[in-house]
Amino acid sequence: MVSYTKNMTTGKPAGLIFRFALPLMFGNIFQQLYTLVDTMVVGRALGVDALAAVGAAEWTNWMMLGIIQGVTQGFAIKMAQEFGAGHEEDLKRTIADSTLLAGVLSVILLAAGQIFVHPLMALLGTPNDIMGGALLYLRVIFLGIPVVMLYNMLACILRSMGDARTPLYAMGVASAVNIVLDLIFVLVLGFGIAAAAVATLIAQVVSSLYCLYRIKKMGGQVFLLTKKDFSLWGHSARRGKLLLLGLPMAFQNAVIAVGGMIVQSVVNDFGVIFIAGFTATNKLYGLLEVAATSYGYTMVTYVGQNTGAGEYGRVKSGMRAALLVALATSVLIGAAMLGFGKEILSLFISRENMEEFVQTLRVAYRYLAVMSVFLPILYVLHVVRSAVQGMGNTLLPMLSGVAEFLMRTLSALFLPLLVGENGIFFAEVTAWVGADLVLVASYIYVVRKWNKKEITKRKEQELSAE
Repeated sequence: MVSYTKNMTTGKPAGLIFRFALPLMFGNIFQQLYTLVDTMVVGRALGVDALAAVGAAEWTNWMMLGIIQGVTQGFAIKMAQEFGAGHEEDLKRTIADSTLLAGVLSVILLAAGQIFVHPLMALLGTPNDIMGGALLYLRVIFLGIPVVMLYNMLACILRSMGDARTPLYAMGVASAVNIVLDLIFVLVLGFGIAAAAVATLIAQVVSSLYCLYRIKKMGGQVFLLTKKDFSLWGHSARRGKLLLLGLPMAFQNAVIAVGGMIVQSVVNDFGVIFIAGFTATNKLYGLLEVAATSYGYTMVTYVGQNTGAGEYGRVKSGMRAALLVALATSVLIGAAMLGFGKEILSLFISRENMEEFVQTLRVAYRYLAVMSVFLPILYVLHVVRSAVQGMGNTLLPMLSGVAEFLMRTLSALFLPLLVGENGIFFAEVTAWVGADLVLVASYIYVVRKWNKKEITKRKEQELSAE
C-alpha cells in the first residue's frame, strides 16, 4: 500500500504548499458539494420555508463543527511538530492522548447539543413557522457528533504527517454517498428535512471508516497503539499541553460562531424571504473559502513540521509563497462568482412562486457580490492564522477570533440602522478586517521573538568557539 505521508522540511516552499493544498481543495469541494446538494434538494423540493429553516440552523451547526475542528487542529499542531522533528515515540503517545481527549469531548458536546439547542434557537429569535424544521435538522445532525469528531481526528492525524490525499478520497466517497441518499430520501421517498441530515451523517460514517482503513494499511510503530497508551492515568503533562493548543482554537471558533448567531438573529428580523436569500449565499460561502481553508490546513502542517525541525527560515519563505498563491486564488474565485453567481444561486431556490424566487435571488446575489469583491481579505486571514497556529501559538489567533466576533457583531447591529438591510452584508467583511489586523501583528510579534532567539543562539555559539 502506497504511503502518502510527506516531509515538508525540504524542497521549494511554494511548490510544496500548492501541491499539498491541491488535494485538500478537492476534498473541500467534495464536502461543499454534498452540503450544496443538501441545500438544493431542501430548497427546490421542500420550498422556501425549509430552506430558511436550514439557514436558521446554520451558525448553530457551524459552532459545534468549529469547536470540533478547533480541538482536533490544535492536537494536530503537536503531531506535526513531532513528525517534523522525527520523534516517533512522542508522536505515538500524542496520537493516543489526542484520541482519548477527543472521545471525552465528543460525549460532552453530544449532551450539550441536545440539551441547549432549543433554548439557543429561541434566543436567536427563530421565526415560529421555521422553528420546528430547524430544531429537527439540528437534533439529527448533533446525534452524529462522535462521528464528526472521529473523522476530524483521523484527518488531522493524516494531514500532520503530510498525507492530504486520504482525506480527499474519503470526502469524495462520502460526497457520492450523501448525494445519492439525498435524492433517494427526499426526492424519491419524500421523507422531509430530517432525511437530509440523516444522509449527511451516513456520509460522515463512510468517510471515517475509509480513513481508519487507510491508517490500518499504513502500519508502522506510530499506529501500533495498545490499551496502556489509552490509560486514563498518567500523561497529564502531555494532555495538558494538547488542551492548551486545542481549547483556544475551539474557543476561537465558538466565539466566531456566536458572532454569526447574532448576525442570524438580525437576519431573522427581515423575514423568511431575506433569510432564504441569505442562506443560499451562505451555502456558497463554503465554495468562496474552499481554497482558503485548504491553504490554512497546509500552513498548519508546513509551519508545524518546519518549526519542529527548527527550520525558521523556511517558515518565513513559505509564508510569503502562501500569501501570493492565496491572493491570486481569491481573485480568480471572486471573479467567477461575480460572473456566474446568479446562475449558481438559482439552483437553491424554488421556482414554484416566481415572485418569491426573484426576491430571494436578488437578496442572495447582493450578498454574494459583496463577499466576492473583498475575498482576498479572507484568504489572508486563513493563511496568517494557520501559520501562527503552526508555530505553536494558539492564544494570539484566539484573540483574532475575539476581534472577528466584535467586528461582526457591531456591524450587524448598527450598519442596518444606518443603511438598511444591505448593511448586514458587510458584517462578514468587517469581521475579516478585524481578524487580519490582529493576526498580522501576531505574526510579526512571533517572528521577532524567533529572530531574537536566533541572535542569542549565534552569540552563544561564537562565545563557545572562542
